[in-house]
Amino acid sequence: MLCALIWGTAFVAQSAGSGMGAFSFLAGRSWMAVLVLLPTVKAFDALHHRQGKPDGKPKTAAERKLLLKAGLMCGTLLFLASAAQQLGITLDPSTAKAGFLTAMYVVLVPVLGIFLKKRPKPILWVSVALACVGLYFLCFTDKTFSLAMGDTLMLSGAVLFAFHILVIDHFSPLVDGVCLSFVQFLTAGSLGLLVAFATEQPTFAALGAAAVPILYTGIFTMGVAYTLQIVAQKDTDPTVASLILCMESVFAVVFGWLILHETLSLREGVGSVFMFIAILLAQLA
Repeated sequence: MLCALIWGTAFVAQSAGSGMGAFSFLAGRSWMAVLVLLPTVKAFDALHHRQGKPDGKPKTAAERKLLLKAGLMCGTLLFLASAAQQLGITLDPSTAKAGFLTAMYVVLVPVLGIFLKKRPKPILWVSVALACVGLYFLCFTDKTFSLAMGDTLMLSGAVLFAFHILVIDHFSPLVDGVCLSFVQFLTAGSLGLLVAFATEQPTFAALGAAAVPILYTGIFTMGVAYTLQIVAQKDTDPTVASLILCMESVFAVVFGWLILHETLSLREGVGSVFMFIAILLAQLA
């Protein structure tokens, strides 16, 4: 729940930092997360070398290779998902819409589970239908039946976040959660920096202007919340975890209203209700 609260408030910070290049912003917050976790990882390594693993055996080359593989996969997916989300927020800075569109991953995770030979319950398809109705009211106007570019990007981010959750669900029981989080941030930060210098013109002035959003999202959204997600998924049923995490969409609306004084139109409100019901029903699948 703390993770969901942090993610929900992060949409406000990301909207405030939308004036900066999306990849520059992503690189800045990823490297901030690396700095936050670095002392923890060093302490873990020192304890590991001093005491060994719980079974008394040293970490093998195969285990280090598995950690690197897991971190690279999680970090790449996190970079792609976060980049799509941030680009979408830059084009359409509504925190409420961003929160609900991103929360579509909760519906997508069980759908993608079909390819992992997990037979879904019929209620899943009811959830998908309700989500589509919600998307129509939330994203489509009366005069057009096409998604805006910002909406498309945020939906793409939801798909990528769904893959990210599935990959974490696979690797989190196999490697140390804090180390996995550290490697994924290092990967996301490196990719973000590379693309930022290739496609944008990062400046210290822009970095200074977005310092508060970068600090908040780097320390809390990534350094704290994503690490909490990895650690929590080791001991939490995925259905329960997804249900709790989907509360980020509600927190995004609440804090967008409290801090940014945003309001939803009646049409957007109806779409949000349909989306939230779809998200809840998806957990029963």
